[in-house]
Amino acid sequence: MNQPKVIKVIDARGLEPPEPFVLTMDALNASGPGEAVLLLLSREPYPLYQALDRNGFSHQTRRTPDGTVEILSWRNPD
Repeated sequence: MNQPKVIKVIDARGLEPPEPFVLTMDALNASGPGEAVLLLLSREPYPLYQALDRNGFSHQTRRTPDGTVEILSWRNPD
């Protein structure tokens, strides 16, 4: 698969759980094939990773030099 196109960026670094989780899942559920959501957090969202795996989404995580955790998530092709 080609790199998915980011359709929404959610900067959740100042939000409290479960808001980042809910915003991300809502955006992903509204996404189409080849579309991705980029979530920005100050820590790794382990419960979100589990939910993504269970619900047919893939993700890539990277940490930026300033400590931000970037999670790119997209729907797995059928």
